[in-house]
Amino acid sequence: IKYVTIGTGGVTGVYYPTGGAISRMVNKKSKDYGIKATVESTAGSVYNINGVLSGELDFGIAQSDRQYLAYNGKSKEWTTPQTDLRSVFSIHPESITLIATDKSGIKTIKDIKGKHINLGPAGSGNLVNAMDIIKAMNWKASDIKAEHIKPVESPGLIQDGRIDGFFYTVGHPNGNIKEACAGRIKVRLVDIIGPQIDELLSTHPYYAKTIIPHEFYPTSTNTKDTQTIGVKATLVTSTKVSEDVVYAITKEVFDNFDTFKTLHPAYK
Repeated sequence: IKYVTIGTGGVTGVYYPTGGAISRMVNKKSKDYGIKATVESTAGSVYNINGVLSGELDFGIAQSDRQYLAYNGKSKEWTTPQTDLRSVFSIHPESITLIATDKSGIKTIKDIKGKHINLGPAGSGNLVNAMDIIKAMNWKASDIKAEHIKPVESPGLIQDGRIDGFFYTVGHPNGNIKEACAGRIKVRLVDIIGPQIDELLSTHPYYAKTIIPHEFYPTSTNTKDTQTIGVKATLVTSTKVSEDVVYAITKEVFDNFDTFKTLHPAYK
């Protein structure tokens, strides 16, 4: 039996159950393939890509932007092209989501300047996405009162009145955002649209427009769907991993695709 490890994300996000769903499908056929898959909760995209490249992980779930930047060597994490990186398949859209309290007065993306916003921890794809939005608005990081805390802690911070809002790049519906919307302090999901965002889409090919259905967060103060942009969650591996292993995992997901799509609402 060959053991393969899939790097995912925090246990409340979509990456962790995605890795679990893939591993369960493969493990049902472990005798046929000679493969046993295990799932590891990790810090997310950047960690998973580095883990795959170093051989610590066999597979990882990563945002399409992190994958693009790593392969092309276009970020501070990867200054040279990581050409051993391989894409296996795309999974679900991940929207750059901005949640803000009603009392903060944040109704559009322009309103976050000078406000207390959690952008996400250092080394996370979440932080990079938030900074892409801030740069697209022609602002600097210092124009925001920034926190760098895990997004899973943001609902507590927002309900304690310690932040005005937070960015979270995630598949929907998401438990943490439901938690943020269900507290005493009323919150809304903020549209991330405008000419500056259109310019960002034209220069960053891994981003695309996306919609967050209002039905996912009925306790928010929104009255309609939220318009924003996002990336795709993708399964990545490296040239060091056996083609037989990659084939087996791909085959199990796509042979059971209708079942796979029922495992999380984000896969709709």
